[in-house]
Amino acid sequence: MPANRTESVERAMSILSAFSTQRPILSLAELAEETGLHKSTILRLTNSMMIYGFVQRDNDGLFSVGPSVWRLGLIFRRDFTKREHVAPSLKILAEATGETASFYVRSGNERICLYRENSPNLLRFHVEEGMRLQLSTGASGLVLRHFSGEDVGDLGKFNKNGTVSSVGQTNPNISSVATPVFDAGGDLIGALTVSGLANRFDAEARANTVPLLESLARSLTTN
Repeated sequence: MPANRTESVERAMSILSAFSTQRPILSLAELAEETGLHKSTILRLTNSMMIYGFVQRDNDGLFSVGPSVWRLGLIFRRDFTKREHVAPSLKILAEATGETASFYVRSGNERICLYRENSPNLLRFHVEEGMRLQLSTGASGLVLRHFSGEDVGDLGKFNKNGTVSSVGQTNPNISSVATPVFDAGGDLIGALTVSGLANRFDAEARANTVPLLESLARSLTTN
């Protein structure tokens, strides 16, 4: 293992990463299955993590994330990209398109939905804030990878402003369009995205969304 990596820290991070909005509570066996770690290793690491409030365990022996994770999440949201800065743009997009608008950020090899405004339609692509998705799929994943310096090959056709569409990559019934958001120094901070049912959010609807999407992304950059 390279000298700049610490195995015990990576194992602890793999335990935290095993939790999701779909599976906020996990048994020891489920943690072992998710992480590939031995149960004895998980118990040793979680004992230390519980001291600092990153993991908690109830009387039935079930694990969940602790309050320290929430505290760090609040710090991240406050200092990285404030909700009040992004939320108005998401609301505008959702109202104008009738689809779900989201703001994704990169976290290692995953993308996290930091903020979202769900579609008002009953049939919609529903995403929860904090949801972790594969970085290798979806328009937002393409944007985050491409503007992090990765070669995405022929997976997406970016326009001159870095906007790209995808159809059926994350879900066969979902299409999306995303564009990058940069900070004042030109560094990538996230992907502004609109997603919807593919038979409704078709090529024409996505193309009509691009001007507004890019305009709002530019306003987030300059604010």
